[in-house]
Amino acid sequence: MTDLNVNTVKDDALWLSPDDAEALARGTHGNPFSVLGVHACGEEDSETCLLRAYLPGALGVDVLDRDTGKLRCSLTGIQMPGLFAGRLPHVAPYKLRIRWPSGEQETEDPYSFDLLLGEMDLYLIGEGNHRNLGHCLGAQPMEVDGVPGVRFAVWAPNARRVSVVGKFNSWDGRRHVMRLRHPAGVWELFLPRLGPGESYKYEILDAHGAIALKADPVALATETPPHTASVVADTTPFTWHDAEWIAQRGERQAPDRPISIYEVHAASWRKHGGHDGVTYNWRDLAEHLIPYVLEMGFTHVELLPIMEYPFGGSWGYQPLGQFAPSGRFGKPEDFAYFVDTCHQAGLGVILDWVPAHFPTDPHGLARFDGTALYEYEHPYEGFHQDWNTYIYNLGRREVHGFMLASALHWLRHYHVDALRVDAVASMLYRNYSRNEGEWIPNQYGGQENLEAIEFLRHLNDVVAEEVPGASVIAEESTAWPGVTQPTRDGGLGFAYKWNMGWMHDTLEYIAKDPVYRSYAHHELTFPMVYAFSEKYVLPISHDEVVHGKGSLIAKMPGDEWQQFANLRAYLSTMWTQPGKKLLFMGCEFGQWREWSHDRELDWSLLSESHHAGIQRLVGDLNRIYQQETPLHERDTEPEGFAWVVGDDSTNSVFAWLRWSLIGEPLLVVANMTPVPRYDYRLGVPTMGRWEEIFNSDSERYGGTNLGNMGQIQAQDAPLHGQTASISLTLPPLGVIVLRPGS
Repeated sequence: MTDLNVNTVKDDALWLSPDDAEALARGTHGNPFSVLGVHACGEEDSETCLLRAYLPGALGVDVLDRDTGKLRCSLTGIQMPGLFAGRLPHVAPYKLRIRWPSGEQETEDPYSFDLLLGEMDLYLIGEGNHRNLGHCLGAQPMEVDGVPGVRFAVWAPNARRVSVVGKFNSWDGRRHVMRLRHPAGVWELFLPRLGPGESYKYEILDAHGAIALKADPVALATETPPHTASVVADTTPFTWHDAEWIAQRGERQAPDRPISIYEVHAASWRKHGGHDGVTYNWRDLAEHLIPYVLEMGFTHVELLPIMEYPFGGSWGYQPLGQFAPSGRFGKPEDFAYFVDTCHQAGLGVILDWVPAHFPTDPHGLARFDGTALYEYEHPYEGFHQDWNTYIYNLGRREVHGFMLASALHWLRHYHVDALRVDAVASMLYRNYSRNEGEWIPNQYGGQENLEAIEFLRHLNDVVAEEVPGASVIAEESTAWPGVTQPTRDGGLGFAYKWNMGWMHDTLEYIAKDPVYRSYAHHELTFPMVYAFSEKYVLPISHDEVVHGKGSLIAKMPGDEWQQFANLRAYLSTMWTQPGKKLLFMGCEFGQWREWSHDRELDWSLLSESHHAGIQRLVGDLNRIYQQETPLHERDTEPEGFAWVVGDDSTNSVFAWLRWSLIGEPLLVVANMTPVPRYDYRLGVPTMGRWEEIFNSDSERYGGTNLGNMGQIQAQDAPLHGQTASISLTLPPLGVIVLRPGS
């Protein structure tokens, strides 16, 4: 059959109805597949079919055979500029050769492809139970009918029209209007010849007729802020080398194992060229951060949120890209490389993750399709006044599923070992930080957010089922019961909970002048009353060294010597009490300045002996914590801790025993005054020699080196309910650790 050239004379069958033509021109057509692409002419002309293409700005269009590249026909302009049509002699795969003012382009017609997403995908999205949204929605490079390109899909059920826009179509929302899949409310389109690296957004004609440019909620990559477009990611599978770690991590993160976490803000740990320099990328952090954390003896690194966030001053806690590592630090594969390198070095990775709220930026999730799609409609439910953010409506199935899939994405796709869930308290209570009359009770009239509670329980159950060995940790600041209890027992099911009460009480205590500590003795003993009510992490986090609170060492009273001694004593107490450990970067060497996200840490301080001493102390505490089983094996059991002296408020002395599973004791004694205590007698559970294995007053750490000459002999003199006793020298503002000699 010979090629057919379209006659320039008006062919009524080719023309669109005036309404369809006007809708295309105005960018309001909600179903371009009904008029563009190939369509049958009808029974009266079954020999040929119609082909229409709407290409605003094009000068002409030829139709080529896709396999041979031969000309099949040329389309003619009809009805309005940019609308082309013609008759094809037969249906066969074709390409369009488009003549633009800037040159020619050959590509397949996006409107020649059939339905893309499967019915099961759409069903699971609607049910809120699609566990792999990161490889279903968003921009997915793939081949369709043998043609390479990118499949785009986005949930926007109330939009009148959704288009994919980018440099590839001059950001013209009329060019690539998507197909709506009922009833899921998902829009889809395959753009041939597109590939990884392309920036894009969705142009949405929303429910009210307004046009908005939105980033992709399920983008796997993004532009570097302040740019806000999504980026088509390279989804080539990463080659992992961490199988050994993955097989062991469940055991490594168990309640009876030492977990010591170094909390890091990736953008300000170090910079190339100092404070005003260039931010480290993931490859830089792999080269420099990992060896440092290992040298310091930490078991895990915890990253403040690295999901894409628009405002650097939020430190990541107002994220929009719940599936995309921030473009600030490199490509997604670079982040995978960082995690893989951590695991090969024996270091766990924890990510802060924010399912509670999201920012109001117009390119984000806010009023995504013109309606409160991701957030609650009413501001008493949907707007967080403290943070000026929107609150996820986790009672909506699709939103529940969106956030669940985000959590699984980081744990499965990036092999992350744990998620620390931010601001859990704000999720649990409908009246969180709200005045009376400014919140909406639940269906039973109560303050509990039932849908958020259900989400958290479901999250923890699903993670346990689908990512064995991974953990979920709660930052929860209230006395909500059962945060770390199994869901089957009515709990929320978290692996660990941050012990905010311990942090608050102990910081209140240590900040007092030692003269007044005798009146606040309970602030150091009371946390032990509830220490085993949950599985706890003891956190000294970024929140304690910002917003005018000053640095950790700046909280310490006294002259400079006393400040350093107090800090050594405080950290030593933290590392020897029950609970996993978390310390924010800079605290490990006593940075004087309050942390700022805009500059790197004050590393130059390590040239001064007192700061270097604090750093050595933290490293040694981590090593002792891991080596001495009494300090971690029974972290969550009351039987693992016992006061020897908890009531000596006069001298501000505390002494406690830690026990291993097989009954090995470790004695910790803290003197919280700057006065040395000589011949301080304490009860101990065994006779014989006791070795002093740690002394925070050691010269190695910048102390006075007052202690017990490395060992002391217990006497057959029962005391404090113990069978024997020892007479100790207690250094000023010091903590010592002793164990029975071998």
